[in-house]
Amino acid sequence: MSHTGVHDGTVRSSSCSRLSFPLSEHQHLRYNPLRGSWVLVSAHRMKRPWKGQMEKPPEEDIPRHDPTNPLCPGSRRANGEINPNYESTFLFDNDFPALQPDAPDPGAADHPLFQTRAARGVCKVMCFHPWSDITLPLMQVSEIKTVIDKWAELIEELGPKYPWVQIFENKGAMMGCSNPHPHCQVWASSFLPNEPHLADLNQKMHWSSRGEVMLVEYARQEAERKVRVVLENDSWLVVVPFWATWPFQTLLLPRRHVLRLPDLTSQERDALASVMKRLLTKYDNLFEISFPYSMGWHGAPTGPHLKEDMSHWQLHAHYYPPLLRSASVRKFMVGYEMLALEQRDLTPEQVVTSSFFFFFFLTSVFTTWPLP
Repeated sequence: MSHTGVHDGTVRSSSCSRLSFPLSEHQHLRYNPLRGSWVLVSAHRMKRPWKGQMEKPPEEDIPRHDPTNPLCPGSRRANGEINPNYESTFLFDNDFPALQPDAPDPGAADHPLFQTRAARGVCKVMCFHPWSDITLPLMQVSEIKTVIDKWAELIEELGPKYPWVQIFENKGAMMGCSNPHPHCQVWASSFLPNEPHLADLNQKMHWSSRGEVMLVEYARQEAERKVRVVLENDSWLVVVPFWATWPFQTLLLPRRHVLRLPDLTSQERDALASVMKRLLTKYDNLFEISFPYSMGWHGAPTGPHLKEDMSHWQLHAHYYPPLLRSASVRKFMVGYEMLALEQRDLTPEQVVTSSFFFFFFLTSVFTTWPLP
């Protein structure tokens, strides 16, 4: 019997009854094992008419070099420093960091309902490329490999001091990105943030109860079932996760057990660069725009955890795109989702298998929009 109990402690279905339950037609809950939470899937709502907010597609007329853009080579940043005329990646300390290494300790709380803790860290910005009118899917595979190598170096550089190093990219104005120049951010913190803390707890519980690494087992299951697989090669698997909340959310997983980015071999980094380019190209082709998303890497915690057994962890990357039905219609996390439970209409299986999305999301077309 498969365990699908919700918070009242009951068991709702068995493996036998699921065979006759059409997931694409009826509402149901799905369990997210990484967060230990549930997602409401309301598949029947895909038949309703839509009059949601229309977002203006992102502006595509971006100059290759803008001397007033603080991320461009040779430009002056807010702190007065002038960028070098870099030709590859470029890393610098964020001029407006959310975390600083020398912040004072707030001290002990005077009441359990008003607790505080010290928060220290560093924030960095990494430009992927010297051109402003390029994005990762438009870059060469070798250039993406350089970005991956730099990510791994940053984990090695910051990891010994900080328990968590979060690498993330916000792409597009819709995701709050204020600068079109291709870049990501790296925040290293003296604490383990909420999401990786949940992932750590739940992966550890899975390891204890099943004797297997959760996401290694999950990748194997998805590779065998083949109903949510978007892309794959010998080293990597990309799926729309069974518990996805965002319409075109994807999860990028190594084939073998890997704890952190620096643990990847050169061949695995080559394969990762290739699969990233293919995935992001497909995203761009989906609605024929430069596709917005937030993405980030999760690997085993660092700092003091480097001396601990973190075998329950598996390296993975999350991609969270906001678009829903077109380049101008996005999903909002509001109302019920903010106050009660995450919810989606389009099922993960429909994303991968429906004829509407099949051509753009599954074919091996290797172009991107707009063409260079």
